Parts: sequence; structure tokens; C-alpha cells
Amino acid sequence: MVLDKIVKPNDIKKLNNNELLKLSEEIRSFLIEHLSKTGGHLASNLGSVELTMALHLICDLPKDKIIWDVGHQSYTHKILTGRKDGFDNLRKYKGMSGFPKREESECDSFDTGHSSTSISAGLGYCWARELSKDDYKVISVIGDGALTGGLAYEALNNASRLKKSNFLIVLNDNEMSISKNVGGMSKNLERMRTSSGYIGLKDDIVSSLERIPNGNKYINFIRQTKSSIKTLIMPNMFFEDLGIMYLGPVDGHNVLEMVNTFNMALDYDGPVCVHVITKKGMGYEPAEKHPSRFHGTGSFEIETGLPEKSTNPGYTDIFSTVMRKMGDREEKVIAVTAAMAEGTGLRRFANMFPSRFFDVGIAEEHAVTFCAGLALGGFVPVFAVYSSFLQRAYDQVLEDVCLQKLHVIFAIDRAGLVGADGETHQGVFDISYLNSMPNMTIMAPKNKWELSDMMKFAVNYDGPIAIRYPRGEAYCGLEDNRNPIELGKSEVIHKGSRVVLLALGSMVKESLKALEILQSDGIDATLVNARFAKPFDKTILDDAAREYELIVTLEENVQAGGFGQQVMSYLNDIDYTGKYYNISVPDKFVEHGSTEQLFELLEIDYKSIARRIKEQLD
Repeated sequence: MVLDKIVKPNDIKKLNNNELLKLSEEIRSFLIEHLSKTGGHLASNLGSVELTMALHLICDLPKDKIIWDVGHQSYTHKILTGRKDGFDNLRKYKGMSGFPKREESECDSFDTGHSSTSISAGLGYCWARELSKDDYKVISVIGDGALTGGLAYEALNNASRLKKSNFLIVLNDNEMSISKNVGGMSKNLERMRTSSGYIGLKDDIVSSLERIPNGNKYINFIRQTKSSIKTLIMPNMFFEDLGIMYLGPVDGHNVLEMVNTFNMALDYDGPVCVHVITKKGMGYEPAEKHPSRFHGTGSFEIETGLPEKSTNPGYTDIFSTVMRKMGDREEKVIAVTAAMAEGTGLRRFANMFPSRFFDVGIAEEHAVTFCAGLALGGFVPVFAVYSSFLQRAYDQVLEDVCLQKLHVIFAIDRAGLVGADGETHQGVFDISYLNSMPNMTIMAPKNKWELSDMMKFAVNYDGPIAIRYPRGEAYCGLEDNRNPIELGKSEVIHKGSRVVLLALGSMVKESLKALEILQSDGIDATLVNARFAKPFDKTILDDAAREYELIVTLEENVQAGGFGQQVMSYLNDIDYTGKYYNISVPDKFVEHGSTEQLFELLEIDYKSIARRIKEQLD
């Protein structure tokens, strides 16, 4: 196998053209085989195999810097830098990350996981290179979906200031982010893809003039006036109007064509954008037909592409059903997503109520302020977003929604530990930063019924309100327990003595199992479903301060600024003299691994909870 010849960085340069063609086929087979077992980001990696190969052929790694935007398309890069043996443990605890990580390899130039960062980071590298008078290539790879993010525009606006050294921006255009791309930039790129007439006409004119006397004089004249000619023929001058040379479109599955174009671009002083056209899911029919489904996938059957096993409905599935039904009953409800219609469960709502569904692309900041405008216009916007991505819109939530007390609903999916995607995706900070915002209400359901009831409550509420729910199955063992939702009121699940457990959201499930262990050891604790992180139930805390020798809070969020710290602050205010104990995620970035492993590692699983409580009572 040709793939066996790739042992360390730069080994690809030893291959001939026939071997390069064979290598691309073997890499695709390798990825399909391994990801069918481990899961991962399949479609984006299948689409970027030849692009990655071309970049490695023109680079000297680790000296040169390749910066992958988002980073979920970096699997081929990992293979070509000698890490193919790591795919057996891809995204597993202590195994290889699914994203670039500098601590994993010198060939990873920037830790990524969120979108639209690569141009800014690349530009920083370029100025560092220039100031230190160093000599290395800097290449930022960004997808057309990530190009809708505001940070990318800020970087492009500053890139033109780079005049004396080269900066290569590779636009990987597959017409997809996670969902299908939307908006004006997507339409502009579509026009670019179909404007090959300009490139062909230019080449024909130059070839003809070179054959006549004094032809070079006319060629130079045309080059001096090329902008006006191009404007007439090519529908978009976006990059060149920003002072960035544009080359392309180029076939993103033709290695040699890309190598030639990249080398041409690297001869130019200043920023150059090479527009590369790829196909997401290339080489695997199920992924080509359903790229969104294979953006991030679990294990699957290679022959059919179907998941190996079905699971009980998850919180996202329940949210999807609730939103669809809400669309029927509430004509003012609007659904908003940032390129995550499938991931957040809004596809059914979009199909049923297209005029009330908005996908703004990878633009979380815009999504929040857009929702603020909708709320002021008399509608009830629901922004469905992953916890880790809402972080990108902190200022907009604070200034544009909370400050104005606007009725915007934040449906925060993947809140808590998400597992295999690791540090950049763990949703363990949302309670902390939302807690600090005046006028914000924060809720967390214990199961599917409570998520449904909280959504209904949120629609009828008046003000900013967030509902955070985890990845995974939407049950906790109390499916028959369905009490009405009241603002700031908790729910007593079991009445005991000595110790009270105030569990928020997903921690109710763990606490129920911990309660069984405690009872078997003679400790009949009280268990409370907190429901609200803000405002929390002060009445039950007043009672608990009088009745129990130990108050315990449990949350799937970091300790700093979380639910537990707010409770502790209140207990101090009322001069509570008993013991208080906080069980939460430690204040650190949590690596990748299964959620079960991470719960045990962080000692927030039910066995650890029972043990830690007993230690506090001893």
C-alpha cells in the first residue's frame, strides 16, 4: 500500500504522480473504515483529501504553518504527519483528538474547534514572521461556511495591510457548512464558481497578443486595466476589492492543478485567496448524498451508511417535536439557527413553517441581535444553539437582549459534557456567564416532559430566558413525575433527613442513583430538582438551612460562577452555619472521551457523588 510509505511529515513528497492518485483512494478507504467504528467528522474529511495532499506537497512541515479553520477536516493532515495509528483511538479518552492540537504534534499550528478563526491566526503568524525576519509559509484554510462568520471579515479587512510577505488563504468551497450554506456570501461564491468565462477569455487574449509584434505592450496595458475588464465579465470582485489577490476556482480534487496554483500564489507578495471547489463526502456515496448526516457521525455500517444502533429519543429529538407542535399553536414563534438546522433539531420546523425559520449561517452574534429585532417587532424568537457556540455571542446576549429585557428564548443544546469533541465543544460555561447577566432566566430540565413544559413556559414568559439541556437520552427515571413549572420554584423529588441534594438538570439522573447508594448506607437524603439556576428557589434554601446539616448542589457546569456558587453566596447572606458542598465540573478545560468516562474522571458520576457526600458527613 502507498499509505504504508507515509510514516512521518513530508513523506508524501517522495511519491510519484501515480502513487499520489493511489494515495487519495487509500486515505478515503482508511477514513471510512476507521470512522465507521469510532465515529467522527467524515464528510468534511472525505472532501478535503486532495486539498490536504496538495498543501503538504508545497509545505515543509513543521516549519511551514497550515491553519485549519474549525479543524474537523484535519484527519488527512494527521495521516500525512505520521499519526495514522492514532485513528484506532480517535476522539477516545487519552486518544487522538478529532481537531488540531499543538500538544499532539508540531505540525498542528493552531488549536481549533470553532469556526472563522484561521485567517486572523494566519495573519498573526505572518506579522510575527515579518517582524522576526523569519522565513516560512503561512496558509489559512477556511471553508465557505466559516466565511460567513464575522471574525473572518474582520481578518480579511486587515489582511490587505500585509504587503512585503506572502499569505495564502485557501477557500475550501463545498457549498456546505454543516447545513447547506445560506446568504449573500454563498450566492457570491456561486457566481464565482460559474465565472470561468473570465479566466478562459483572459488566457485567450494573452495568447493571441503574444504572437504579434509589440504584443507585450498591449498585454501590460490590459494588466493595468484588468480590474475594469474583470468587473464587466466576472460578477464578483469581493476579495480584490479588499486588496486580496484572487485565483480560481480550482478543482479541489486535482492535486497537481492545486499544487501549480498554490506555488503561483506563493510567488506573490501580499495576501492571496485561492478558491478551491470540493465535494463534501467525496468518494463515499452515502456521505455524498447526505453530507449533513455525515458531518459528525457515530459508528455506522459501511455498506449502507446507517447507524449501527438506534437510541432512545434524545433532548434534541424532543426539542424538535416540541418546536414543530409549537409552530402549529403559536403563530408568533420564530425559529433561528446558525448553520445548525439538523444538529439543533429545527429541520422539521423549517419544513413545516419555512417563512418563520431563519438560518443565518455561521454567525452567532448576528443571530442573537437578529432575534432582538424580531422580539421588538412583536415575535417570539427561539435561537437554538450549542452551548459552546453561544459563547461567541456573549456581548450580543448581554447588550442587545438582556439590557433591553427582550423576550428571546435561548434553546441551549449540548449543555454540559459532550464527550468526544473535547475541550472546544464541552458546554460547561453557559450557566456561569449567563448568571452574570441581569434580567436573564436560566432553566434546566430533568427529562423530556420537563423540556416540553419549560419550552411552553418560556414562550409565555416575558423577558430573556435560556433552557439548557444536554446531549443524550431525555430520561432520568422519573417519567411519571410531571409538576407544573413556576418561575424560580424547585421540585422536591424525595424527602429525607440530614442532607439535601439540590440537583440541576442532567444531574437529577445521577443524583437519583446516588440516592439509592446513600439509602443503602443508612442515609435517607432529600433530593430536590432545582429546575432554575436563575432565579433559584430561595424559599427551599431557607428551609434547608434550618433542617439539614449538609446542603449539596450538583450541576454539569464549571464551579466558577455557576449555580452552586450563587447558592453558596446566598447561604452566606442568611448566615447558614451548617456545611455546604458543591459538586460540579472543575475549573479547567475537559479533554475528549466518552461522557461516562469524563463523569467518572471529574467525579460527578453517581458513585462518586455518593462517596463524596458520605465523606462530608463523616
